[in-house]
Amino acid sequence: MLRRNVDPWTMNPPLALLARRMLAGAVMACASLLALAQPAATAPLRIASAFDPQTMDPHALALLYHSRVVHQVYESLVGRDAQFRLEPALALRWQAVSPVLWRFHLRPGVQFHDGTPFSADDAVFSLERAQAPGSQRAFQLKGVSGVRKVDPLTIEIQLEAPDAVLPEKLQFVSMMSKAWSHKHGVQRPQDFNAKQETHAVRNANGTGPLRLERYEPDVRTLLRRHAGWWGWPEARHGNVGQVSFVTIRSDATRLAALASGEVDLVLDPPYQDIARLKADPRIVLRQTADIGQQYLAFDQVRTELLDSDVKGRNPFKDLRVRRAVYHAINVQLIIDKVLRGQARPTGAFLSPLVEGASAELDQRLPYDPARSRQLLGEAGYPSGFAVTLDCVNVAWRENVCQAVAAMLTQVGIRTTLRSSPTGQFFPKLSQGTGSLMEFGWTATPDAWNSLNALFRTYDRSGLGTFNAGRYSNPKLDSLIDAIRTEPDPMRRRALVTTVLRLVAEDLPLVPLYRRTLTWAMARKVELVQWPNDTLELRWVRLP
Repeated sequence: MLRRNVDPWTMNPPLALLARRMLAGAVMACASLLALAQPAATAPLRIASAFDPQTMDPHALALLYHSRVVHQVYESLVGRDAQFRLEPALALRWQAVSPVLWRFHLRPGVQFHDGTPFSADDAVFSLERAQAPGSQRAFQLKGVSGVRKVDPLTIEIQLEAPDAVLPEKLQFVSMMSKAWSHKHGVQRPQDFNAKQETHAVRNANGTGPLRLERYEPDVRTLLRRHAGWWGWPEARHGNVGQVSFVTIRSDATRLAALASGEVDLVLDPPYQDIARLKADPRIVLRQTADIGQQYLAFDQVRTELLDSDVKGRNPFKDLRVRRAVYHAINVQLIIDKVLRGQARPTGAFLSPLVEGASAELDQRLPYDPARSRQLLGEAGYPSGFAVTLDCVNVAWRENVCQAVAAMLTQVGIRTTLRSSPTGQFFPKLSQGTGSLMEFGWTATPDAWNSLNALFRTYDRSGLGTFNAGRYSNPKLDSLIDAIRTEPDPMRRRALVTTVLRLVAEDLPLVPLYRRTLTWAMARKVELVQWPNDTLELRWVRLP
């Protein structure tokens, strides 16, 4: 049953309890940070990663490496606190006026980085922009039929059907300035897949704690403290003054920069160096369980598999072939040898941090190459077939993909690895143009976003946005749609569990592993680590 006058700090007690239990270790590390008084802005923070954010348009992409940077500049109506619980951001409070109408009361006194005030007009514009063609955030707003201004600091969101957890879906749906967007001709999101160039690609005007000073693609992104940010007076926030995100693709070079003091934080230290870094007195590691995980996706839409020696057929349309792939992969060996123990195998399709993702579903099919060969023969491929595996060209991902390709080849699925830079790989993923793809997904605590993005039949309206294989199952579609509109928490969790069981039976994806998220940093850096591998710069403290 819908609740009115919802307290956003406690609106989902079961979810908050689950998050508190799973994130206790990470939270303890930041307790002292939140207790300190607010100091003045201090020296710059330099962060290195193998990935570039790709664009500054907040609605053009929905990728981890994009969100890490862009959502320091842009804010959403809702955010999350240090315990990963939902909290107010640009909306101070919200309530369900009726089963299909939510009212959001906006924070007064907020200014964009250009000094103009944030208002209901901007919120309405931003939500409509996030639903427009080209937006990779549209999937989060499926079911929103309209947004209207009530007064200068109040908006209402109209729904097609009841949605008891609408606020959960609004994180990372950024608020933009309507006037700035019209002035620079960016009323619509950048079409990233078409490589469109707009003013919003290299420029930004948000309300967040940091403002964009310069974006040099594949080199660095420079952010500076927005002195007028509404949140700085709160004691829990840090003192960062300037932040530089540096793209360094070489693992060795990233660590060398950390050791020499050229950077202060590495978000993706190489797995083979974790043990050595733990023993280095100059460096501190922060680690937590990942709310996301890695998968293999199959082409299930084409009648003939691309780049294959099988003509007139697509082997991946046969469940036996998908099972053969699953049985052929020794995930534990990959974790031991490639990831150096910094992950755990999973047979589940969503993390137990996600509401309704039961731990009992986390059972992998056994590694059994003999069974793989048998299934291939039963499916009509006794001699196997050739396929191309697409992977992003970052060292640890490539190394995992090389191992997967070798294992598949051993059972007769002759696999050629094709590694591509992020600018080529991610459009291929979202456009569904690969035959076999390795990719990662970072979930949110609410299951619907992930289920809709990964397993719902694709269409351009925001359904199945990251359904890389263009898998389609009408029964699953109806269940996923029911999750969006089910108001009863117990029934909703049961629906989520049912969907995950059906996915496990049909295998549109092969689940691989969930990583241990590790950040390596200089001892002077104090921060909060979330399980979605995203750093909130507002909490960072430096001496």
